[in-house]
Amino acid sequence: MIKGCKICGIKDSETLNFIINHPYPPKFIGFICNYPKSSRYVRFDNLKKLLHINKNKSEFVAVLVKPNNEILEKIKSLPFDYYQLYDCTLDEIKFIKQKYQKKIITAITIKDKSDVIKYKLFTSVTDIYLFDSKGYEKSQGFDHNLINNIKLSKELMLAGNIKFDNNLKNYEKIADYIDLSGGLETSGLKDISKIEIFLNNLNKIKNEA
Repeated sequence: MIKGCKICGIKDSETLNFIINHPYPPKFIGFICNYPKSSRYVRFDNLKKLLHINKNKSEFVAVLVKPNNEILEKIKSLPFDYYQLYDCTLDEIKFIKQKYQKKIITAITIKDKSDVIKYKLFTSVTDIYLFDSKGYEKSQGFDHNLINNIKLSKELMLAGNIKFDNNLKNYEKIADYIDLSGGLETSGLKDISKIEIFLNNLNKIKNEA
């Protein structure tokens, strides 16, 4: 059953204000903290200003690709509830979780079936699993059927080029949370009208459950 969503790759205050104050705000809002290859990357000085806001009902997620000590120390005082970690070993995640006392979203990037079982490596440190494509900043998809039959003891977040107007019922049996970024954009920028449609559709699905 879908409990909510994450809107990722927020980098401007107008969009952030809109989604935080929406009647059906996302459960999670993600910010790209250390991956300059992404057009959604937010430099630290801008991030600090952007996050100086009342989160209302949403939780903030720092999206980090194999973060080094420098970025972890920089962001430790920012109001993040979760760290979403890509390309980290079990020991690295364990260290980050213990030192910074954050909840962890472990990102498992998937190309084929052999990638799916990697989630078992991180059971002891993960609060939420994110199953994503290997596209990173390129908003690529993967075959969501690959994760149809896995049994998790933690919540599952699903990404991988999901569009704002997809039929969300398709994901009800797979995901607890839907994660969108590129699917809410037009010409590389977050599109308020697409966000509006997506959040309203998600609310309808939740009410029907």
